[in-house]
Amino acid sequence: MLIRSYHLAASLGLATLACGGDKAPGDGAGGASSAAARSTLTGAGATFPNPIYTKWFDTYAKSTGVRINYQSIGSGGGIRQFTERTVDFGATDGPMNDAQIRAVQGNVVHIPTVIGAVVLTYNVPGAGSAKLRFDAPTIADVFLGRLTKWNDRRIAALNPGVNLPDRDIIVVHRSDGSGTTYVFVDYLSKISPEWKQKVGTATSVNWPVGLGGKGNEGVTQQVKQTEGAIGYVELIYAISNDLPYATVKNASGNFVEPTLQTSTAAASGVDLPPDTDFRVSITNASGPNAYPITSFTWLLIRKEGQDPAKAQAIWDFVRWMSNAEAQRLAADLHYAPLPMPVIELVQARIPGSPAPSP
Repeated sequence: MLIRSYHLAASLGLATLACGGDKAPGDGAGGASSAAARSTLTGAGATFPNPIYTKWFDTYAKSTGVRINYQSIGSGGGIRQFTERTVDFGATDGPMNDAQIRAVQGNVVHIPTVIGAVVLTYNVPGAGSAKLRFDAPTIADVFLGRLTKWNDRRIAALNPGVNLPDRDIIVVHRSDGSGTTYVFVDYLSKISPEWKQKVGTATSVNWPVGLGGKGNEGVTQQVKQTEGAIGYVELIYAISNDLPYATVKNASGNFVEPTLQTSTAAASGVDLPPDTDFRVSITNASGPNAYPITSFTWLLIRKEGQDPAKAQAIWDFVRWMSNAEAQRLAADLHYAPLPMPVIELVQARIPGSPAPSP
């Protein structure tokens, strides 16, 4: 299996709501029933999208009265709680693999919500405000534990003029099952055959080196408090903690900074068929402006067997989440909005919506 990569052209941009306009979920035939409107939904999972989910759920509650209680516990925990049916929906940055889907008898739909960038953030005394540059082999060797000094000639060659100290590199990684980890090691597995063979791709891996931190929050704090540290977090965590983050050489040979535009460029090659399961990888994407450590993040929703009022409330939220206003909120928090073709496919999965055109 695990997930497939696509590299075909697709138009991007903020979506207008193709299914139901910008109406609140209570408006029209597709709106929430009175029972669903009184619901409290529970979800758990990825920390990667937690800032936008917090904003969305608060905005949605004020608009509809539907409260969504979300536990930011990591993608591994989200998949586990979804599988154990202790939450109404899960959330993950690493899609469920085939074995995990069999464990729920195929009763899951992956719904992409936004696109985010995983960044290398660091605490390098003496480097000042310089934005460091890394290429794929250097990143792999740092996290394999082979490249151990900040003033190593390979790092210095990529960063001429930067005052790099003779200090040990301290790798910081996730200690919990993590979709952010999945995105990062999916990238490493694509650019490093050794990483793919020795470590691989999963939400939790046996790290060759480093300290563990729980959640994006934990990794952020470890890096912030540890001189010489380098770790990987979702972009908004570095920005909100005033931590520097690197530019990375992409598959086209260009050094690219993680931004809304470069994350969008990474997704510009996605062309999904109408029957897609949405489990698609966009790390190390082709394209001159594509930031290479970029991913969709997904909600996990049951196809059947859910309390009808809760099921209605969940799908009403998906309808709202895919409209233009909600996607603009995502951009405000440095997540790239979904491409319009993906928005249309998501809306087509909402029960009662027309099937997408082939």
